[in-house]
Amino acid sequence: MSLGQRVGGDRQLARLLQIGVVLEEVVEARASQHFRSLSPEGRAELGEDIEELLEHAAEESAEHRERLEALIDELDAESVAYEEIEALVAAKYDQPEDFDGILYDQLYGEETAYKFYDDLVEAIEDSDVEFGVDHDRLLGTLREIRAEEEEGVQEVTEIMEERA
Repeated sequence: MSLGQRVGGDRQLARLLQIGVVLEEVVEARASQHFRSLSPEGRAELGEDIEELLEHAAEESAEHRERLEALIDELDAESVAYEEIEALVAAKYDQPEDFDGILYDQLYGEETAYKFYDDLVEAIEDSDVEFGVDHDRLLGTLREIRAEEEEGVQEVTEIMEERA
């Protein structure tokens, strides 16, 4: 996703932050759904590295979502309920996948989130608008989330390389 423009005000910023919340909800729901969809035998075969990766991804996405929602609250905007996104993801991801499929899905989610936050940070940096949330805190939060998403991409890539 490329924003390709400056952020023009609080309303647009709130909508972009809401997109971030949805991205985080999808990553969280997918990671949880992948893990729950596996049989006990499948979990045993999964390996601790992938199990830890999925657990960490779900926890990190929940924490990112909470941080984004705090920013959205300051802008007096509503967020999307996690349960709504989880239900949509469950409907699509109700069948167990092989481990490579789980890893590719996780990599896609991490890369998508990283690119979104990278574009959002750039669009906010290029903007000369005063937002209803502290500019330094906003950028600091988004940069931290972006860095954590980048680490997630690296973690998944390393696991994929080890298993190749």
